Amino acid sequence: MQANRRDFVKSITLAGLGLGLGLSALPTWAQVGKPEKGKRVGIIGLDSSHSLAFTKVLNAPNAGPEFGGYRVVAAYPYGSKELELSIKRIPQYIEEIKKYEVAVVDSIQKLLKQVDVVLLETNDGRLHLEQALPVLKARKMLFIDKPIAASLADAQEIYKAAEQYGTPVFSSSSLRFMANVQEVASGKHGAVTGAETYSPATLEKTHPDLYWYGIHGVETLFAVMGPGCERVVRHYTPETDVVIGTWKDGRIGTFRGLRTGKQDFGGTCFTQKGIIQLGPYTGYNPLLKEIVTFFQTGKAPVAPKETLEILAFMDAADESKKQNGSPVTLAEMFERARS
Repeated sequence: MQANRRDFVKSITLAGLGLGLGLSALPTWAQVGKPEKGKRVGIIGLDSSHSLAFTKVLNAPNAGPEFGGYRVVAAYPYGSKELELSIKRIPQYIEEIKKYEVAVVDSIQKLLKQVDVVLLETNDGRLHLEQALPVLKARKMLFIDKPIAASLADAQEIYKAAEQYGTPVFSSSSLRFMANVQEVASGKHGAVTGAETYSPATLEKTHPDLYWYGIHGVETLFAVMGPGCERVVRHYTPETDVVIGTWKDGRIGTFRGLRTGKQDFGGTCFTQKGIIQLGPYTGYNPLLKEIVTFFQTGKAPVAPKETLEILAFMDAADESKKQNGSPVTLAEMFERARS
């Protein structure tokens, strides 16, 4: 699955560069028509592969009706100016996104004058609060790619601002919207009695350990288990993480973070009616459909309470690591964020 994900990203890059695809095949407004007011999408951050992936789908001449006529029209490229990955990507992604007739602007304020809704794609979660605030204040509906922020406190501030300005916002990993994860969440297989999920969990020193990439598997875990986790125990080695959560009703949910060997996304969910394998990951489109529906309705598919609990779970895992695997409650993490 990890290979499929890399292949998917590679295909975006090749398309953007025009390799193996004539530039005449790239969309133009003459082919797709300029988006009507209300459906103009802006992107903040050209240091994530999601920026190009979403643009390629939305701006395609044959974009399906499920994408509602939304089109990316403008992008503000920054993005982290510190992370090495971002520094390398941004100049390249600027040139690639222009080929989809997207205007690149030099400030968020200029972006907001040209768009109706916003995708905040900056890789560096430390910038998300700062970048989200002007969008929320301008009352432009906002999707924030994972992680919603690089701290629980910042995430709480984002939701506080969204409420203050009456602007809908949500954040999620694309893994939440895998087909069988959604089937489990819908109740098709009966009540969930427990789950084990896994994903790559590469570490980035600027972010709490699981925020950078382990969040994918943690989000999958919460998508099927729901909120209500009370305490966490983390068993850490440089190669692997195993994080065990206990829910208030006694159910156990486990996340395994992978850093060596085969890299993949998935898991096993235990339900009243059967044992369900979670996966495979099939790309970004299911998430993008949810984003478009959110823009159309203003109703977030993931509640703030659940997103905040995901961050508290990951914070508790970090604290448990510091305490050599001792149990840590999520309540402690919320109290720490408040203070």
